[in-house]
Amino acid sequence: MFADHLPAYRQRYALGAAEERAAADILRCRSASLGGHHGQCSACGFVRPAYNSCRNRHCPKCQGLRQARWVNRRMERVLPTHYFHVVFTLPAELHSIVRANRALVFDLLLRSAAAALLDLGRDPKWLGQAADLAVTTVLHTWTRDLRFHPHVHCIVSGGGLVTDGSRWLPASRDFLFPVHVLGALFRGKVLAAIAEAHRDGQLALPATERGRVGRRRLDRLYDKSWVVYAKRPFGGPAQVHRYLGRYTHRVAISNARLVAADGAGVTFRTRGQDTVTLAGVDFIRRFLDHVLPKGFVKIRHYGLLASGNVGPRLGRARALLQAPAGELPVPADGEPSPDDQVDWPALLLALTGIDVRLCPCCQRPTLRRLPLGAPPSAARAPPRLEEAAA
Repeated sequence: MFADHLPAYRQRYALGAAEERAAADILRCRSASLGGHHGQCSACGFVRPAYNSCRNRHCPKCQGLRQARWVNRRMERVLPTHYFHVVFTLPAELHSIVRANRALVFDLLLRSAAAALLDLGRDPKWLGQAADLAVTTVLHTWTRDLRFHPHVHCIVSGGGLVTDGSRWLPASRDFLFPVHVLGALFRGKVLAAIAEAHRDGQLALPATERGRVGRRRLDRLYDKSWVVYAKRPFGGPAQVHRYLGRYTHRVAISNARLVAADGAGVTFRTRGQDTVTLAGVDFIRRFLDHVLPKGFVKIRHYGLLASGNVGPRLGRARALLQAPAGELPVPADGEPSPDDQVDWPALLLALTGIDVRLCPCCQRPTLRRLPLGAPPSAARAPPRLEEAAA
């Protein structure tokens, strides 16, 4: 689809540096231009080329292994308690400001969502005593039909560690904080941060938001209820693992949702069996609208999961919750996890059930990698004893 429609897209729209890089990488992904290797079966002589991935974080084909390694590292820090899933959404009236200041507003969106949760956790009114929650935030910018819709998914521990570390305060399994209180607090933090950035000259305002009219438009947002949605709570760490595996490294659309691409445009599934069809140029425009600024970190950790708390305070919370003795130790940020030592074919097999070492012709685990530039062996190599036994 990019090969067919990107030239027409370039004629109508300008691409920023990040969008240009994403489009170029997607075009080259798993093609000969990135190099690769031959896969040759030492038992039957079957040969096929395998090309390298682009590894761009916006490419729908390149997230699986990175996601699996990240999730396994995160699970080493998940507390053995129940969790809540809270979603904070920016109102549509701010979309023009977001588009003109993506990195700045995305950053304050993540910080404001986490701060609203942490502030209520430290308010004795809700848990009975001031406590630090464990919060992971994930930025998404799309709807199912690829429209621009910035929102933050938050995974929040069902309770917190009191300030002096003496005990763990559990929250109800069905209720954390009132969503209308969270919404009002989130609204105030976002608008205050936008006003501060404007005063400091860091905010680029679109023409429609400048002057008295723009100020009145922003002021009216204080009177509007902002959407904060508390989804069904997670039952425990296992459900958190499944959620992290599905959502953290998700891109705007996966290849699995694509139904057809022809002269009429691109058809893809939205929800269930519902589909939508877009012209090729419009599909690319919506897809590239969700490319993040270079270097922007869309997954962040706060409270007990912040880097400054990962050692003693997170360990204290785990001890109070009596984490099972067989769990992996909590590594410091930047310290390699045991999972990093797992080779990628074994990890892919565990993640997807796909064994890339299995020959598609004779179904034996005898595929071996050869440099792409080296011609594959013409003669069939005899199977090793253990392969023959298999």
